[in-house]
Amino acid sequence: MKNESLDHLTHVFKALAPTLPGAQLPWMGERRLRAFEQFRVQGFPTRADEAWKYTNLDVLNQKPLRFVPAGDHRGEAERLARVHALAGAHRLVLVDGIEVPELSDIGGLPPGVFIGSLAAALSQMPGRVQSALAQPAWSDGLDAFNAAFARDGYVLLLPPDTVLDKPLHVIFIGGEGDLAVQPSNLIVAGARARGAVIEQFIGCTGDGYYTNAVTRVSADDEADVQHYRVQQEGQNAVHTGAVIAGQGRASRFASYVFSFGGSLARSTVKVTLAAPGTSTTLDGLYVGGGRQHLDHYTMIDHAHPQCASRETYRGVLDGAAHGVFNGRIVVRQDAQRTDADQANHNLLLSRNAEIDTKPQLEIFADDVRCTHGTTVGQLDEAQLFYLRARGIDERAARALLTFAFARDVIDRVTIEPLKARLEAALLTRMADAPADAGDA
Repeated sequence: MKNESLDHLTHVFKALAPTLPGAQLPWMGERRLRAFEQFRVQGFPTRADEAWKYTNLDVLNQKPLRFVPAGDHRGEAERLARVHALAGAHRLVLVDGIEVPELSDIGGLPPGVFIGSLAAALSQMPGRVQSALAQPAWSDGLDAFNAAFARDGYVLLLPPDTVLDKPLHVIFIGGEGDLAVQPSNLIVAGARARGAVIEQFIGCTGDGYYTNAVTRVSADDEADVQHYRVQQEGQNAVHTGAVIAGQGRASRFASYVFSFGGSLARSTVKVTLAAPGTSTTLDGLYVGGGRQHLDHYTMIDHAHPQCASRETYRGVLDGAAHGVFNGRIVVRQDAQRTDADQANHNLLLSRNAEIDTKPQLEIFADDVRCTHGTTVGQLDEAQLFYLRARGIDERAARALLTFAFARDVIDRVTIEPLKARLEAALLTRMADAPADAGDA
């Protein structure tokens, strides 16, 4: 990391830290300081890091990052919040990383459930937040960067034996050039609790802003948590997002990642199966065109016996888009009777589209059933011929086949309004594809 960039960030941190949520809490101030010191040592990830081999974050060092909004696009944000709101969901809206209560609609909640901003949680229940955020270190420099500079985020607390009646839909709206937004989010599901969260990231301008979001998930014994991330950032935005989950005995965690936007976007999902009998599902879909760079890194840590994981990621790349999938599954020595499947399938619609895919299995136990695989290909010419022979023009035929390939992941979504919204977004992308995509 460039010295001038680090000097700038050090100066900003010293000035900003006293104004951030929880600054009056000694433990929170100490946590931020430890996080910034770790970031000073590690900096932003580079291609020398194996997990970042195919993604270059030098763009973050080209201009000084800002952390306080200078403009006001509340009107456009209000319009976007209204357009993207999902029916039948609790809604929380953050603009440039800060919750806007007048755009949110939490509604009634089951007894004991808390939904609100990180700032509100630190003010109303600092002890519960402290115990949930306790950790000796952060997973990497970006995680530490988020912990040091977070201005807000959301918190969902589900007491034991509680069912969240409706999904929580969190809309993150960004758009101001050179602004670095650091949402820090927390989901805590007590024993046997159930709930679903949808995170949606959208841009209201075409400026090159930066979002670095981190969501921590704790699923206690027999809890069931569904987590959706829909990344639709502005066309020049940079997005790095991480979901870090830990699971208790016989719990279930499902992650669904959909990446459509941004010029450079990285999604990280790390799950630790920290007790016997847990079940994990990771599904993802990335659709890129132009010169988009869409990177997906997953890590499933089978740390205990009798656990199962299923992972399916699909990619559709057009133009000169570059996709990356790096899926790592570790089965530790004591994790006997592990059952793990991983698959990554990619469809390249042009000659200049590129995919780097690296599924990994690291197995240290001997009583396991583990499989992985990857495919990279183009549209089936026989299927194209079949459709065209029935009067469908080539562009429509390509769109139909591409939609069918990508829809495999969307069909796994259990929230019907979200599924319909994702299908519409995918159809829009297919309709906007160049007519000569196959020859690009």
